[in-house]
Amino acid sequence: MTSGLSVLPVEGIPEIRPGDDLAAIVAAALPASDLRAGDVVAVTQKVVSKAEGRLVRSDDRAEWVRRETRRVVASREDVVISETAHGFVCANAGVDASNVAEGWLSLLPEDPDRSAEELRKRLSVEAGVDVGVVVTDTFGRAWRRGVVDVAIGAAGLPALVDLRGTADHTGRALEATIVALADQVASAAGLVMGKADRVPVAIVRGLATGTAPAGSAHDIVRPPEEDLFRESPLVAISARRTIRSFGDGAVPRAALEEAVRAACTAPAPHHTRPWLFVALTSPAAKRRLLSAMAVAWRADLERDGTPDDVIARRIAKSDAVLGAAPVLIVPLIRLKGAHSYSDVERRTAERDMFVLSGGAAIQSLLLALHAQGLASSWISSTLFCAEETRDALGLDDEWIPLGSVAVGPPPAGNPPPRPSLDLGEHLLFRSNDAVDEVPEEDG
Repeated sequence: MTSGLSVLPVEGIPEIRPGDDLAAIVAAALPASDLRAGDVVAVTQKVVSKAEGRLVRSDDRAEWVRRETRRVVASREDVVISETAHGFVCANAGVDASNVAEGWLSLLPEDPDRSAEELRKRLSVEAGVDVGVVVTDTFGRAWRRGVVDVAIGAAGLPALVDLRGTADHTGRALEATIVALADQVASAAGLVMGKADRVPVAIVRGLATGTAPAGSAHDIVRPPEEDLFRESPLVAISARRTIRSFGDGAVPRAALEEAVRAACTAPAPHHTRPWLFVALTSPAAKRRLLSAMAVAWRADLERDGTPDDVIARRIAKSDAVLGAAPVLIVPLIRLKGAHSYSDVERRTAERDMFVLSGGAAIQSLLLALHAQGLASSWISSTLFCAEETRDALGLDDEWIPLGSVAVGPPPAGNPPPRPSLDLGEHLLFRSNDAVDEVPEEDG
């Protein structure tokens, strides 16, 4: 891909201010004769952001991180790893206080690929030769310490070079190698663009890209369906939502199996595994269960004196969720292995222990489905018609159903953010045999 690479710092770039003509300033510091066909001009994000007015006067960095964040991936103390509107996953959504005046913050350019393309056009006209441009920024890496420069914008060069199908030096065909060329160019330029050196522009010369087509930095962003590390475990717990409508597509059997494996790691009493998950994947199997549930529910509502039109509406509403789900999973427990006690209190506690274990398994199931990109909702339905559920599923009387889980691909769009939680209603601390906080009595 190269035949001798040179990285040349471009010095003499003044302090950039909002509204400055960055291309003209770079061209003035870089005489046209110094650019050759195929050169790539690397420009730091900071000067692009300054020229485009992406600066805010604020001492509240956390608030601007929140504004610039589309999705939180992980967080720890004052560091938030977040996804930006561009699709970049980086620390604090790219909101940065370095190399800007006191009391100001720098935000990422709104469209770094467009910024790179505009610079490329102007500089190519000035030089009379075609050049490429990358807009660089320093990013951390999930499995390695330290930061490196990467391309957040690119134009006039391949962002990715796909080497799959080509041969290595032994003649073996490469199967998975796709080179992030724009990132390599950014990292090379970073060697001469130190944080405190006031060198925001560099030329990378000698790059041979072959026949690979030009691309953009957006090409490098990994799509969600390929992302194996989309959320940290703690964020995933909060990000899981109850979804009652589903997108198009099937639910892979392997995903269901993986979710049940996760569910069966839940805590259980007396070294038992009291769980069973029945997955209904065909329309006939789902309809058999839903019909049995509807008959039982109708009978209950009629005994309550509920009007026929209300009964029909409630059953139809339930069917709109459970009937439309590509897959229904019925979780059940049995009390095999429970201890027998003579008094009611301990017998009740023993049963409760198994039911709680079933609830823990259901939560693990929902989280595992979410981790695999599937939407789900737990609905209590089968709790109220245990006998009918067992008959529809062909199970013995020992099994106790614990509701139903509707599963399917997620619908388009993101669910609204969760409302903030007042922990005062849900958390009490006790220490030194004293009450630290006592909730106020109603009224």
